[in-house]
Amino acid sequence: MFAKPLLRTATSWIAIAALAACATTSSPTGASNANGPATAQSAAAFVQSAEEELLRRSEYEGRVAWVYNTNITFDTEWLLQRADAEGTEARVRLASEAGRYANVELPADTRRKVDLLRLSLVLPAPQREGAASELSEITTRLASTYSTGRIEYQGRQVTLDELETLMGTERNPARLEEMWTKWHAVAAPMRDDYTRMVEIANEGARDLGFDNVGQMWLSNYDMPAADMEAEVERLWGQLQPFYEQLHCYVRARLNDRYGDAVVPEDQPIRADLLGNMWAQDWSTLMPIARPPGARATYDTTQLLTRAHYTPVQMTETAERFYTSLGFPELPDTFWERSLLTRPRDRDVVCHASAWDIDNVDDLRVKQCIQINAEHFQTIHHELGHNFYQRAYNQQPYLYRNGAHDGFHEAIGDFVALNITPEYLTEIGLLRRNQIPSASSDVSLLMERALEKISFLPFALTMDQWRWQVFDGRITPDRYNAAWWELRERYQGIRPPNARDETMFDPGAKYHIAANVPYLRYFLSYVLQFQFYEAACRQAGWEGPLHRCTVYGNREVGERFARMLEMGASHPWPDALEAFTGTRQMDGGAMARYFQPLMSYMQEENRGRTCGW
Repeated sequence: MFAKPLLRTATSWIAIAALAACATTSSPTGASNANGPATAQSAAAFVQSAEEELLRRSEYEGRVAWVYNTNITFDTEWLLQRADAEGTEARVRLASEAGRYANVELPADTRRKVDLLRLSLVLPAPQREGAASELSEITTRLASTYSTGRIEYQGRQVTLDELETLMGTERNPARLEEMWTKWHAVAAPMRDDYTRMVEIANEGARDLGFDNVGQMWLSNYDMPAADMEAEVERLWGQLQPFYEQLHCYVRARLNDRYGDAVVPEDQPIRADLLGNMWAQDWSTLMPIARPPGARATYDTTQLLTRAHYTPVQMTETAERFYTSLGFPELPDTFWERSLLTRPRDRDVVCHASAWDIDNVDDLRVKQCIQINAEHFQTIHHELGHNFYQRAYNQQPYLYRNGAHDGFHEAIGDFVALNITPEYLTEIGLLRRNQIPSASSDVSLLMERALEKISFLPFALTMDQWRWQVFDGRITPDRYNAAWWELRERYQGIRPPNARDETMFDPGAKYHIAANVPYLRYFLSYVLQFQFYEAACRQAGWEGPLHRCTVYGNREVGERFARMLEMGASHPWPDALEAFTGTRQMDGGAMARYFQPLMSYMQEENRGRTCGW
């Protein structure tokens, strides 16, 4: 799985570390009186002044974050820390005032905006003096440690994006262990900072009326936190059997290659052998996992390379998918201001992300694009954020966001599911006589499962660990041990060597270092298949679901646009219903998509000892 993007939108307000900023710290003219009576009238005045203040802040904070992300220096870190501290203080103030109206009877629109303000902070600082500055210094330092990390490998300094490619192509267990171990060592210095960050942010969450930060995160889905946690377990229960069969199948194939000494068939799999630094995407194992006797279908990386694609051409191709559905082209400024390749002269945050600098149409992507299949999917995904951002830019400021954060991630991934043989033929990368026959469908599904199904338990582990850190079930003296206990429980993987509490392996993942909630990605994997199945049904597709593409279908595009234009103006079930006709998130679409592969794996795994 590619590293998913950090999204900056109206109510997530982070670029890498609870991003917030302002050119001035004064309250806006006409702000409501926090000492006056809490009434429906004062709530309406408060919401209006808050939206005006946040809109004024928005462009400044976007530009501060962009400068830091595309040029990491002592000075840009200083700017980000100052902007972060000022903005966090302002947003804590607004969230605290929003809390005054928690039990006041309000019109539905005002109630929704008040709740969005109360839940807007990812990492809230306490209102005591100096707390926001300390929190911003810590979060910026954590993110910079990750983004500037390099390791010594084969006699040279190697960046993480190079390591990601190497982890997908190297098959020597000793070298894989070396790369994995050295990258995870980059995170060890984060440990004390992370511990202090949790203390400060939890204090801030309590000031806002929450037990801890994890409860605050889970309250952001139009339902009580406990109900949302139960909903996540329900969805995982629908899809867990698919993961267990995939794990069993892949472990057996790795055993065939490496033997019992490296891959015992009754134990968790070594994390560094799965083709990805975090064992969250196993798609590079396709040469090993390909069903016996199945022909290789096609190699998208090879197709892109042979066609001499450049990063700009990959981006233009992704844009054409959206315009084929009827969306207008991206503005000229997108091409002038985006960062599509890693600069040679400076450190940048290479983690792919989509940006809306002014919350109108200054849309950008930051991605160090490499010419391969993974990055081809990633740029289709990133542009989904941009087209969503532009679709809802006529909404009031607080509604310029996804219906919930999983929607924002699912949009581009739904489009990326359309990268089928038929789509590659439409855009000229694959010839008609190269389209795999129906007998190759299990291979096609296996490749997609190695990307999609393998990701699900990793996504759960990320936030299960943080929820338990924030609520105190995991204490600092067990950060690393608990991390690996959860990864073994959910993923059935283990580290390649002994780990202890001098290490901080969670911080080797961007979203931990940068404090980006991860449940959005799990939910997006459920939603993207719901969107895809609904779109294919609307298009009248009659073949196997996994071969569908809605490229060029304007009718699907019109209905899709209606959902995107809603932004966060309605509870997410309303937005889901607008496009799919259903009001509940459901793993059934994903299960139906992979059912032919599930039947195949169950037959292949007959007689094996599955589980760990």
